[in-house]
Amino acid sequence: MTKPRVLVIINWEGGGPRRLATWLEEEGIEPVVVEGKDGLPSSLDGFAGMVLLGGGLMPDAFDKAPWLRPERELAQQAIDADFPTLGICLGGQLIADVAGGEVRENFGPPERGSYMITTTDAGLADPVLGQLGNGAPMIQNHRDMITRLPDSAQLLASSELIENQAFRIGRHVRGLQFHPESSVENIRNWSPERQAAADDYPAILARAEENDEANTKAAEAMIRAFAAEVRGA
Repeated sequence: MTKPRVLVIINWEGGGPRRLATWLEEEGIEPVVVEGKDGLPSSLDGFAGMVLLGGGLMPDAFDKAPWLRPERELAQQAIDADFPTLGICLGGQLIADVAGGEVRENFGPPERGSYMITTTDAGLADPVLGQLGNGAPMIQNHRDMITRLPDSAQLLASSELIENQAFRIGRHVRGLQFHPESSVENIRNWSPERQAAADDYPAILARAEENDEANTKAAEAMIRAFAAEVRGA
């Protein structure tokens, strides 16, 4: 029997799906990982789901990342077809922007490290975000933010600092500001330059280590729930 295939788009050099790919594989799904800079398919034919990963870019930074144009076209296809899709950080911002929301650069408080994500009533009822229960710690690393959701979107989760942490369009297209694919290990591997630029890196690392078990449990449950939607598509 052919495994369902999920298109996973890398938007940043050194990025990747990390543990998300492992969890999808364990659920009988084949992640097809492509780097945006190497070219993207023109359609979602042959795929049962899509994941748009993060990167230090605005969703319309075509001068720096020309592949964002075809990626936006894929996001529009996903929205039109209510196709199982998970946009993470930049990926979530791109979905919001394509659907008519607003994303602002270097706006609002940056979030670096582990932060509590609290679900709304709609989020708690959502098959994927509901796996967080009333809330769970998730890894964050962003300075840009979604300042206005599309009219078609439903807010699913917020943090103390940023309201638009997760949303859904239709039944199956979701955008996240946080990183379920990332763990404390990613923070341990921050470069010396990134550590020096952070406000109190030792405290950021300590908080992520303290929250690691809860983070992993919730992130895994969420991705496995997304996999269930992919299999049912």
